[in-house]
Amino acid sequence: MITATRVAGVLAVYERALHDAVAGRPATLTLRDDRGGASAVNPSLWCRRRVPGDGRLLHRCGGPTLDVGCGPGRLTAALLRQGVPALGIDVSPVAVALARRRGATALCRDVFAPLPGHGRWRHLLLADGNIGIGGDPVALLRRCRSLLARDGWLHAEVAPAGTRSWAGAATLHAPGHEAAPLRWAAVAAPDLPAVAGRAALRIEDTWREAGRWFATLTRQ
Repeated sequence: MITATRVAGVLAVYERALHDAVAGRPATLTLRDDRGGASAVNPSLWCRRRVPGDGRLLHRCGGPTLDVGCGPGRLTAALLRQGVPALGIDVSPVAVALARRRGATALCRDVFAPLPGHGRWRHLLLADGNIGIGGDPVALLRRCRSLLARDGWLHAEVAPAGTRSWAGAATLHAPGHEAAPLRWAAVAAPDLPAVAGRAALRIEDTWREAGRWFATLTRQ
């Protein structure tokens, strides 16, 4: 069961790293899963105006776009600069405040909570590892499918081929901060067709850019 204490612990670690990144201090988040795997990210990247690999992802969004797990609003703000209507959502009040500070439209919401535009979004983004939200990629993709318009597109970033898909318990670590438990997942590119199929989605296209792997999905 996801308790309020567990959520608060995860947010404390995540938001501490965001504060460090914005202040120009070294910031690292490490996710360790219960199978012994570990992956590290630099939250400073999320605070940049653009990250290598964002280009083709943003280019595919030609209509109202929901950015799930928007963080400090990098992608949401970029879409708005392009004249594309976009809304970011994130469970972190700090991330939402940072997104708004850079001019993005953002709400502090969970993707599984009631959201504006339900069933009408033309595009939906799951970037920066956010296909792992909740620890159940099939459930997340089903939820995303319900948010999309009938002819909408889901653009997801996945783990590279040759890496391992997993789902379950993990801990989030930041230097000087106590580890926080959460449910998370990763989907490697070769495993995405099966995961998408269970969510009544199909893969329309795949691409790679700057070492990142992506896929566009639509309804079956």
